[in-house]
Amino acid sequence: MKDTDPEFWDRRYRAGGMPWDFGGLPAALTGWLETERPGRVLIPGCGSGYEIRSFHERGWDVTAVDFSPAAIERAPKDCGELLLANFFAYDFGRRTFDVIYERTFLCSLPPKIWPKYAERMAELLVAGGKLIGFFLYGHEDQPPPYPLPAGAPLFDADFRRIVDEPVTDSLPLFAGRERWQVWERRHAKGR
Repeated sequence: MKDTDPEFWDRRYRAGGMPWDFGGLPAALTGWLETERPGRVLIPGCGSGYEIRSFHERGWDVTAVDFSPAAIERAPKDCGELLLANFFAYDFGRRTFDVIYERTFLCSLPPKIWPKYAERMAELLVAGGKLIGFFLYGHEDQPPPYPLPAGAPLFDADFRRIVDEPVTDSLPLFAGRERWQVWERRHAKGR
């Protein structure tokens, strides 16, 4: 599949064909960062990585990963650990994170990979940790992006949604379909 191939994304970054690239920090994340105590954050599919610097400047221990060399070239290099790797195959060892930040990574993945995504998030978050970010819902005739269907139970087994708000500063590609959500990792499966 083209969208699971690093070269597909690399070509888009090099050509500047990135309608998903926000070019800064979304308002919902800015507000969230102002209220949260720093810890360890993971940013999968970090792309250009505008959020990397924002987390770092607020005292977070940042790990960011992308499998596109062109994306990694754009991301800040002085704000934590920046990994050129496949998020699903990379061995984080025994490391876990307090927060995982989602922005356009999940919607870049074909639906058959979504269960693996949810499983990986649960594996890498501490109990009580949070999966935060922007989740795309709706329908797309020619993906990517791959929006989640409304009411998708993707995170229900391991997470509890504690925040769900509309996004007011979406890019045109996502306008009216993004939700700012915070999912808390359950302490034990199904509880």
